[in-house]
Amino acid sequence: MDLLALEGILKIANLLLAVIAGGVALTLFHKAWKGNEHKAWRFLIFALIFFAIQEILGALRAFGVYESPFLTHINVSVILCLLIGAVVLEIDVKKRGVKNG
Repeated sequence: MDLLALEGILKIANLLLAVIAGGVALTLFHKAWKGNEHKAWRFLIFALIFFAIQEILGALRAFGVYESPFLTHINVSVILCLLIGAVVLEIDVKKRGVKNG
């Protein structure tokens, strides 16, 4: 199998993964803004959205449509910050407990 064909197949699989990540983020929106026990999910939803954008940018770069290393590096940094924020919030929620109301 040609190496370029394999790369193309993998990039198409990445696009499918991006669409699935976007779908998961959309289904989580309603539940995350309902209560305080899901505070960390808000950060995870935005991390999933940025992940989907990152996968789309990677596919565009692989097929030579659009290249911007600056944008892809910033996007990964944003994802990392959102994941760290989600972990910190989840630790806070578990440590303090959740007050309903």
